[in-house]
Amino acid sequence: MKLQQLKYLLAIADNGLNITAAADRLYTSQPGVSKQLKLLEEELGLQLFTRKGKSLGSITAAGEQVIARARLIMQEVENIRSLASDYFHEEEGTLSIATTHTQARYVLPDVIKEFRKHYPRVSLNLHQGTSEQIADMVAANEIDFAIATGSRQLFADLLLVPSYRWDRKILVPNDHALTKIGRKLTLQDLSEYPLVTYVFSFGGQSSLKKAFSNEGLEPDVVFTARDADVIKTYVRMGLGVGIVASMAEDCDDKKDLTAIEAEGLFPRSTTWIGFRRDTVMRRYMLDFARLFAPHITASQLEQMRHARTQEEINQLYADAELPIRDGCSDDLPMVDERKVVGA
Repeated sequence: MKLQQLKYLLAIADNGLNITAAADRLYTSQPGVSKQLKLLEEELGLQLFTRKGKSLGSITAAGEQVIARARLIMQEVENIRSLASDYFHEEEGTLSIATTHTQARYVLPDVIKEFRKHYPRVSLNLHQGTSEQIADMVAANEIDFAIATGSRQLFADLLLVPSYRWDRKILVPNDHALTKIGRKLTLQDLSEYPLVTYVFSFGGQSSLKKAFSNEGLEPDVVFTARDADVIKTYVRMGLGVGIVASMAEDCDDKKDLTAIEAEGLFPRSTTWIGFRRDTVMRRYMLDFARLFAPHITASQLEQMRHARTQEEINQLYADAELPIRDGCSDDLPMVDERKVVGA
C-alpha cells in the first residue's frame, strides 16, 4: 500500500466518485488513477466502490471505513511534514564538527564567527584530530559534519561535498637562501635542504613524497608534525625548510618567516565537508555548509538536503568551480544573503 494510492482514493471520494475529475485535481492521468485504485483494492481484497459499467456507483461499507482511516493517515502525513518543516527551521540546537588542526586553526574561525551572527543560539562543538580519528568519530555517530582533505577511503559512509582547493607553501626564515633565488622554486632546490612537514605527507603513498620520487629525488625529511604551528616553530629554530598547506600562512608569520609559493610543485588538494547519509538536515546545518563553501548555490543546498548517495552529490557539483584557498591575504568570501537557506 502506498500513500499515493490513499491520496488518489480520497481524491475520488472528494470529487463525486468522478475519476477524471480526481485525476485533473491531482494533475495526473485518469488511467493512472484507475490503475492505482485497482491495485489498492486487489491488495486489500476489498471492493471499495460499486461499479456502473466503467463508472463508480457508490462507496461500499468497507470503502467508507477505509476512506475514513485514509483521511487520518493523510492528516498525520501532513502533521509529519509540518513537524519536519518546523524542525528544519529551528534556530537553536547543537552542531558538532570534526576536522583537522589546519582547518580548525586557519579556516574555520572566520566561518564560525559569521555563523554565530546568524545563529547565536546554536551550540558549536569543534573536535580536532587526524583523519583516522575523525573517521572514528563518524563511526561512533558523534558528529554532524566532518571536514578533511583526501582520505576518502576512510569515509565511505559519508556524503562528501567538495569545498575548496589548495596548494602548499614553503616557509623559511626571512634571511634564508631560498628567498634570494630569484626564480620559481623547483623540487631540486627543496631536496638540497632538510625539510619539516606534515606527518601524513610522507606516509605510505603520499602525493608529496611521490612528487619528489617522480623527479628522481629523495627528500631529507628531518621532522614531521600534524600541527602547522609546530612546524613553524621548528622552522624558526633553523631545523629545516617548512612545507605546509597554503591556508597555514598567517599574516603575523611575516615578521620572521617568508612564504614562497609552491603551486605546481605538488598535486593540488581538495578539502571537503561530509555528512552521514541518514542526517536530517536543519537549516543552520545547511547554512554552515554554505559559509564553509560559499560557491554552493541555494538550489544546490536544497538538493543536498535530500541527497542520499555520493553519486547524487557528484552530479550536483560536477560543474562547480571550486575556489582556491590561499593564506594570509585570503579572506572569507562574501556570502550573498539570498543564498542563505532561511532567507
